[in-house]
Amino acid sequence: MKTLLWLLSAVLSLQYLIFTVFMVFILEGVAAQISLEVSGPGTVKPTETLEKTCKVSGASLTDSTNMYCVHWVRQPDGKGLEWLGTICYDNSKAYAQSVQGRLTLSRDTNKGEVYAKLTEVKPDESGTYYCARATQCNRWTED
Repeated sequence: MKTLLWLLSAVLSLQYLIFTVFMVFILEGVAAQISLEVSGPGTVKPTETLEKTCKVSGASLTDSTNMYCVHWVRQPDGKGLEWLGTICYDNSKAYAQSVQGRLTLSRDTNKGEVYAKLTEVKPDESGTYYCARATQCNRWTED
C-alpha cells in the first residue's frame, strides 16, 4: 500500500511538473515578447542633427495588429513627455507642429528598425528620446 501511494504521489507530481512547464510555454507564446530599444548619440549641440534608431523585436513593422504605429516622444529634463511624431504599419506619418519640417521618420522593415532624424536641434530640445508602439489607431495630438 505504501508503494502504491508513493507511486501515485510520484505520478501526480510528474503530471503537475509537466502541466506547469506546458503552461509556461503556452503563456510565453500567447504573450509574445515585443520590445523596442532606442539607440543613437546621447547628446548633440544646437543646430546639429540628432539621429536615433528604434529597434523593434518580436513583431513586424508591417503588422497592423501588433505594431500599428511607432510613436516618438521626448522628455526634457524635469518635464513631461512631448509627442514628436508617428510612423505606421502602412508607412503613413504624422508630425508634431513643433518639429514639422525638421523631423523625418523612416523605417527599414527588413531590419525591424525605425529612424528619427531631427535637424537644426534647438537648445530646449535636449532630454531623453523614446519610441513606443501602438496596437491600434490612436494617434497622439499636441492638445
